[in-house]
Amino acid sequence: MTFFFHPAARIELNQAVDYYEDCEAGLGYEFLEEIYATIARIMQYPKAWSSISHRTRRCLTKRFPYGVIYQVTEEHVRIIAVAHSHRRPGYWRNRIPESSALSES
Repeated sequence: MTFFFHPAARIELNQAVDYYEDCEAGLGYEFLEEIYATIARIMQYPKAWSSISHRTRRCLTKRFPYGVIYQVTEEHVRIIAVAHSHRRPGYWRNRIPESSALSES
């Protein structure tokens, strides 16, 4: 199983890393490590985390107020959003594909 980011999720991740790095040197890197540790947990147990819609789940980070919003197929984990837990709930919903098959496009 592999994972990939929705393009907007990749942008969110980079912006959050930059924000934390601006707050304190090295903190952006720590945030990035936490996001990838969260993705590793998702990859190990893809259906273990909170369901927030029919095919979409959220796994919270341990240290930062963020959640990784994702969908699972047999071959992929698609990262829909790297979402701050206290801002704009549901803003990422328009990123979910309407078809039942997920693609990397």
